[in-house]
Amino acid sequence: MSKELIAYLARELRGLHGLYERVMTGLDEAQVNHVPEGGNQNIAFCLWHYVRTEDNIVQFVIQRKPTVWIEDGWDAKFGLDSKAQGTGFSDDDARNFRIRGLDDFLQYMRDVFRRTEDYVAALDEGEAERRITVKPVGEMSIQQCISGMCLTHGYRHLGEIEFAKGLTGTRGSSTGY
Repeated sequence: MSKELIAYLARELRGLHGLYERVMTGLDEAQVNHVPEGGNQNIAFCLWHYVRTEDNIVQFVIQRKPTVWIEDGWDAKFGLDSKAQGTGFSDDDARNFRIRGLDDFLQYMRDVFRRTEDYVAALDEGEAERRITVKPVGEMSIQQCISGMCLTHGYRHLGEIEFAKGLTGTRGSSTGY
């Protein structure tokens, strides 16, 4: 992997993180926890699931460090499971998920994003090619993991959040339109 590709991943992650910040602007807890009709997920689940996934992938799977979630005691603060991140939740479990303490959750999100950005900024070419196993997906390089499990996955859930935000009657997408 080239230094240019690592720089690209770092830029794209910063951009994605900025879009998450922007899309959450102006939302309150009731809007975040609102479950849209028609079997769609609420913002709370999509946001929690993505941020927890990025935390698990970058901190634990890649670096073998404790997640921000566990290290900073966010699981206890929110009264949520220390290991769950929503993968494997039934549709009903996901629709019933709620965030209590939105401002605190947004701080957790910022902490995760900062640590991810710090890790990727320090990534070298050899480390980027190191192979890891992501359960249940399989073996891949760290570069592939960041690209797929963070960027692609993150943009997918960002789109769900924008859709759910529109269903709350709230204006403002991640891009500002």
